Amino acid sequence: MDEGTDARDVLENKLLPLRRGYIGVVNRSQKDIEGKKDIRAALGAERKFFLSHPAYRHMADRMGTPHLQKTLNQQLTNHIRESLPTLRSKLQSQLLSLEKEVEEYKNFRPDDPTRKTKALLQMVQQFGVDFEKRIEGSGDQVDTLELSGGARINRIFHERFPFELVKMEFDEKDLRREISYAIKNIHGVRTGLFTPDMAFEAIVKKQIVKLKEPSLKCVDLVVSELATVIKKCAEKLSSYPRLREETERIVTTYIREREGRTKDQILLLIDIEQSYINTNHEDFIGFANAQQRSTQLNKKRAIPNQVIRRGWLTINNISLMKGGSKEYWFVLTAESLSWYKDEEEKEKKYMLPLDNLKIRDVEKGFMSNKHVFAIFNTEQRNVYKDLRQIELACDSQEDVDSWKASFLRAGVYPEKDQAENEDGVQENTFSMDPQLERQVETIRNLVDSYVAIINKSIRDLMPKTIMHLMINNTKAFIHHELLAYLYSSADQTSLMEESADQAQRRDDMLRMYHALKEALNIIGDISTSTVSTPVPPPVDDTWLQSTSSHSPTPQRRPVSSVHPPGRPPAVRGPTPGPPLIPMPVGSAATFSAPPIPSRPIPQNLFANNDPFSAPPQIPSRPARIPPGIPPGVPSRRPPAAPSRPTIIRPAEPSLLD
Repeated sequence: MDEGTDARDVLENKLLPLRRGYIGVVNRSQKDIEGKKDIRAALGAERKFFLSHPAYRHMADRMGTPHLQKTLNQQLTNHIRESLPTLRSKLQSQLLSLEKEVEEYKNFRPDDPTRKTKALLQMVQQFGVDFEKRIEGSGDQVDTLELSGGARINRIFHERFPFELVKMEFDEKDLRREISYAIKNIHGVRTGLFTPDMAFEAIVKKQIVKLKEPSLKCVDLVVSELATVIKKCAEKLSSYPRLREETERIVTTYIREREGRTKDQILLLIDIEQSYINTNHEDFIGFANAQQRSTQLNKKRAIPNQVIRRGWLTINNISLMKGGSKEYWFVLTAESLSWYKDEEEKEKKYMLPLDNLKIRDVEKGFMSNKHVFAIFNTEQRNVYKDLRQIELACDSQEDVDSWKASFLRAGVYPEKDQAENEDGVQENTFSMDPQLERQVETIRNLVDSYVAIINKSIRDLMPKTIMHLMINNTKAFIHHELLAYLYSSADQTSLMEESADQAQRRDDMLRMYHALKEALNIIGDISTSTVSTPVPPPVDDTWLQSTSSHSPTPQRRPVSSVHPPGRPPAVRGPTPGPPLIPMPVGSAATFSAPPIPSRPIPQNLFANNDPFSAPPQIPSRPARIPPGIPPGVPSRRPPAAPSRPTIIRPAEPSLLD
């Protein structure tokens, strides 16, 4: 402000009312800054100025930088208080999510032996519960991405093991050749008139011995799955590395021990089946019926049109582009294999009869992550269009094995080794006499009937034997003996030694938990102890809008250094200064010294009609006090034109802009 002027009307919120009013401050001048005047001295001078100035002394308590600071802090406090409910709900949700995990750490004491004993007991019990849930199945924490635990073992029992049994099914040519050799060797130099029983028993015993390999392989697969289950259950013991290591070692050692006993028992079952050939079995056809049966009974399939399996498969070599592939919905029945565009089964692409089809393995491509098998025709015919074989791809080897087992149920068997096929071709040239051929046919039907009985019995006894001797015994061992083995293997202190990661995780969790509680307490204190001031009511500024709508905005013109004759240049002094320009920043008016704008220049000085040098057109203004200004408050006028009232319009630009 210039000397001799004051901003009392502005600071009293009378000239241009604002909702929050004005706060006047006195800043340091450039001279004060160059003179190294410190902030404390400036604040003291500011306080002295407002107390001693006659225009401001009555409102000195509402002026100055400290009052501005207090007012702004109060506004900030109000804003924070309004934002607290959202922040409180967010903190409460985080605290609730940590409650369960922190519960076991609240009263944690690292060197307490009671805590270690309790933790050891709880973890061993939880390990047993998790193992049993993974084997028996459970409704909580179900894995929806892949099969695990008991579901995988169930697949081994009912898909992989039957598939292995069918894979070792005898070849027709090899079987007939073996039967003919057995009959001839039993007859010796004589020509037999009757079919010998010993040939039947010799062939049957040889087929029973072949069951040992797939049966032992089934046990190995179950042991592998149990080891995987043990590792997954032991993941919850990762907080104590030594305890996890010892638990896995003890349980795995026990499973290996039970594996040996289970294999011995299975071999014993096969030896028992081999020791006595029960021809009086109710399902055995006998010699009379064997002579009447057709040689194609072993190829008898399921009920016609019975759907065996549905699912998605990728055909690798069906696309026109080399190496292309496409996915279809396949439906396998007892008589055909069909594929459709999608699972709605409305648009059938092709139907392939199962006659003379076989399965062979195909190596997985270098850049492919799918597992492939192929279907081909044994008579060297095209399977589909000009393709000799169709390559079908699955996402995993388990799906491949499952599809192979389904094809076996439909009568589509895997391909034999090339060497065996060559041997069969060589023996195919061997011809038998009619009597020997009838005897071979009879024994062949008897062997087929009896081997089917043995296979049915083994498929039933294998899961029962493995469950009893291995899985159930392992569950009982974990529940009743694992704890004793842990105590005998190492001392409790070393077993329950925490890992560094677990200790860090516990400390971080406790720190986060206490920080959240402290934050909620602070928010509660703020909500209850902080006093918020209400926002002042809005002021009536309709008169500003109505006035500014009738007044055109004056044009800017460059400031001329030539002054009109007869008028001295404007000088600083005790003369009243220009109208106060309100400073909206922070709702504070700053007392400074803005330059005084130049006086209007008479228009007759500009004869050249230069539009840039023309004076601004001063519109006619109403000679009344606008509404909103209290009566008795003088309106400020320029000293050069005292007869013309001046109304300050905030929307109009001035030379101070």
